[in-house]
This record gives sequence, C-alpha cells and structure tokens, in this order.
Amino acid sequence: MGILYNTVATLPELKRNHIIERLLEKGITETKDGISIYDLDYRELKLELSKADFRGINAESDANKWF
Repeated sequence: MGILYNTVATLPELKRNHIIERLLEKGITETKDGISIYDLDYRELKLELSKADFRGINAESDANKWF
C-alpha cells in the first residue's frame, strides 16, 4: 500500500511539471500578467497551455477553417 500511496501522492506534481515543460518548449515563462509559470497551480497552467496552443493555430490555413 505504501508504493501505491506514494505514486498517487506524486501524480499531481508530475502532471504540473509536464505542463510546465510544455510551456517552456513554447518559450513561455510567464503569463500575460507577468506571473511566473512556476507560481501557477495546475488549473491555471492548463489554461495557459490552452491559450498558447490556441495562439499557435493559423486561422488563415484552409485546413483550420470551420466553414
């Protein structure tokens, strides 16, 4: 039971670190408000990553048009 507990206890931190790595790959170190990504919680990090992914979409491309 100790191994399972340790795995479950560290899972949120691993998920948080993964999102931070993905943001760093995109060159993002802080939010538009100037807050460091290391100070954000998991929910806020997910939001920043989704914003970064959205900004990276080329809306003029035919493959990305809705209609």
